[in-house]
Amino acid sequence: MAENSPVPDSADLLMALSVIEDSLLTGLALNRPGSEILAALGEGGAGQGPASHAQGGQESAPASADLAGLEARAGACTACRLASTRQHVVFGEGVAKPLVLVVGEGPGAEEDSQGLPFVGASGKLLDRMLASIGLSRRENCYIANIVKCRPPGNREPNPDEKASCMPYLREQIRLLAPRAILCAGRTAAQTLLDTTEGINRLRSRSHLYGDIPLVATYHPSALLRDETLKRPAWEDLKSLRDILAGSGGKA
Repeated sequence: MAENSPVPDSADLLMALSVIEDSLLTGLALNRPGSEILAALGEGGAGQGPASHAQGGQESAPASADLAGLEARAGACTACRLASTRQHVVFGEGVAKPLVLVVGEGPGAEEDSQGLPFVGASGKLLDRMLASIGLSRRENCYIANIVKCRPPGNREPNPDEKASCMPYLREQIRLLAPRAILCAGRTAAQTLLDTTEGINRLRSRSHLYGDIPLVATYHPSALLRDETLKRPAWEDLKSLRDILAGSGGKA
């Protein structure tokens, strides 16, 4: 979701993408390619097979079946008012045993239309951000949201809507067992960490969700609106990379 912002034009998107590319071309970027990071981890990376809306079926059968069953329950959910206005339930997309679970706020208009998380301008930027540290929703990540249905007008989900949907996300986290969680934006970070602190303070510290390391960063739409956030967002990505490469997902 664009977190209450208009969809940027292509020039804004290209400008935002440039910070990732520039970082990779300078000394600020990775010390090692993403493929070497995955090799160092030794497991849990590519080849686990896509889950939910991704293609293929190489994941373990029990995990796949449990996730599919959870998705079916979410698809029939009418626990809050968002069910009455949605086109699709946007359950999630990615591999069954991911290195990283990316959590956003909720579906926007394009996500609601396609039934997939993080599409459109923000989704393209997120994919480039992940790729800059060797990650991909097709190979080693899973992407989900706090709420599975689009709030009208892309507004922030209400507390009761988040409360109704959080059991699905908590069960996704249990089944997926990611090495780390990346919260994209204030709403995702505040909800998972059960806090009212702002994103600027949250992203400056280390966190755990249970025993899973959690990194908070700006929502991609915020980077599209404000280019001054690109450099700190890059620092957040490097922190996530270091967690994965240095400790195998344990803080």
